Amino acid sequence: MKIALTGGGTGGHFYPLIAVAEEIYNITREDKLLEPHLYYIGPDVHDARALSEQNIEFKKSPAGKMRKYFSVLNFTDLLKTAVGIVKATIQLYFLYPDVVFSKGGYAAFPTTVAARLLRIPLIVHESDAHPGKANLIAAKWARGVATSYPGAAKHFGGIPEEKFALTGNPIRSALFIPVREGAHNYLGMDPDVPTILILGGSTGAAAINKMILNALPLLVENYQVIHQVGKENIDHVNDVASVVLQDNPHAGRYKVFGYLNQLALRMSAGIASIVITRAGSSAIAEVAGWGLPAIVIPIPGEVSHDQTDNAFTYARTGAATVMKQKNLTPNLLVSEVERIMGDAEIQSAMTEAASKFAKPDAARKIARMLLDIGLEHED
Repeated sequence: MKIALTGGGTGGHFYPLIAVAEEIYNITREDKLLEPHLYYIGPDVHDARALSEQNIEFKKSPAGKMRKYFSVLNFTDLLKTAVGIVKATIQLYFLYPDVVFSKGGYAAFPTTVAARLLRIPLIVHESDAHPGKANLIAAKWARGVATSYPGAAKHFGGIPEEKFALTGNPIRSALFIPVREGAHNYLGMDPDVPTILILGGSTGAAAINKMILNALPLLVENYQVIHQVGKENIDHVNDVASVVLQDNPHAGRYKVFGYLNQLALRMSAGIASIVITRAGSSAIAEVAGWGLPAIVIPIPGEVSHDQTDNAFTYARTGAATVMKQKNLTPNLLVSEVERIMGDAEIQSAMTEAASKFAKPDAARKIARMLLDIGLEHED
């Protein structure tokens, strides 16, 4: 059996593919099936190590972005997408996989069109509360559409309900298991002080970083902070923090990381009492899986409607509060942290809502769907 995976451009599109691949291998071992050949088709390798660990072969295929604003690059990228469709069609013709799984995003579009042209079964997964353009188009000819949020299906319009399955967002299984034992020592944290975990995505979030730096003197009075700032931002954040916390007796309570690897992230989740995060679909799925109260700061709507929709959809479950970036000040942020952390009932209710929202079996459900179609196609 051959399964082609496509999608990417960001970690939010790429790592769910890895999560699904993990579960494909788990199911084939459990059911004593022949191990399938997995391929990743996209314009670049977001994480070569992750592909290698899952024995996924990379096939390069160009794809162009379609920006929401006028840019000359839209015209050149249109040509790049056309070339990508031709190349992806040739690649799929010679590979001829039994099924194609798309996580959406601009990187997936050429491959989903190629699957249509070659009549290869296609499964699409939509991470966000409001679907992206690539998935809106691909869903029309897909065999099935998996979604992460209740109500996402209504945005596709005209597609039969039976095509949809609410699976949740696929997350690597290990990330659902926070690590507490030894975490304080590993991260250099005080076990007697409550911990705030701040995540701005794998590349960091400059606006959140700036806000946290301004709020640091207030935050470290009562809390310790684990702050993922993005690899490119760590030197700047360290320099500013050293000035902001100069002579502060609690300066050691602030720990900054460019990037939290899987173990460090699980340990951070294990000792955190609250998370401040962007509203990427993978970030929300991880926080929900940890059962932690959250303050969500979406990317502004003029930049990305996806995150705003994700944030408010998640907040309506009771698991999080949303603070809009344009209205946010250090004092408001600290006040919201103290409101949640100062009330055990609020924390308990948010934890319960997060746990109900979490879908730890999302990757497995999608993997099973792909294997069933693949076996059917082989027959």
